[in-house]
Amino acid sequence: MERLRELCKDIDVQLDDIALERFEKYMNLVIEWNEKINLTAITDRQEFIVKHFYDSISLLSCADIKKGAKVIDVGTGAGFPGIPLKIVRPDIQLTLLDSLNKRIVFISDVVMPGIGLNAEAVHGRAEDFSKQAKYREKYDFAVSRAVANLSALSEYCIPFVKKGGEFISMKGPDVYEELSSAQNAVQVLGGEVSEVKNLTLPDNGGRSIVIIKKVKNTPEKYPRRGVKINKNPL
Repeated sequence: MERLRELCKDIDVQLDDIALERFEKYMNLVIEWNEKINLTAITDRQEFIVKHFYDSISLLSCADIKKGAKVIDVGTGAGFPGIPLKIVRPDIQLTLLDSLNKRIVFISDVVMPGIGLNAEAVHGRAEDFSKQAKYREKYDFAVSRAVANLSALSEYCIPFVKKGGEFISMKGPDVYEELSSAQNAVQVLGGEVSEVKNLTLPDNGGRSIVIIKKVKNTPEKYPRRGVKINKNPL
């Protein structure tokens, strides 16, 4: 874990021993449980540190997440980027959302008790939960490292964000064509592309962080059902 500490210094993130211990326990749990449920294709520990932990934490070098901010991680999978963000920033109010129940059971019953974190883990589809008053336009930030195209991700994520908040999408290095195709969706949903930041990860990996500002409320008819979102992007 010392490598993670050194890497984070480059982005002005200081990790104390408690954080490093939590990261160590978290990695061990993911790798152990990966034999029972599909959580990650990455099991080499050094690769895990870079591609899951450092990659997730790097978001903090691109976004100004205020103290106590409400954050929702949409399509969290095994907890990335949400749990690493919570380890580094215990002050944030975190919701982890995923459509696969066994992943949420793993996070809520194994990970969070195991590493001593307090967050809300929710099983369900983004297009259902963002219609509910408890979740709709209640978050300062929605973050996602999901693999869906940006048009679809915007419809899944932007409805969670309050006016003045941000949707932060973690994409690959070649994001600009995808971004161009998503411009209409972003605008229709009440967003505006604020910035795209390009990062170079160790071991020659590339990452683009797309920051979308919520400038007006999302029309009530969005999001649509998942089939429509994916088949007929805005």
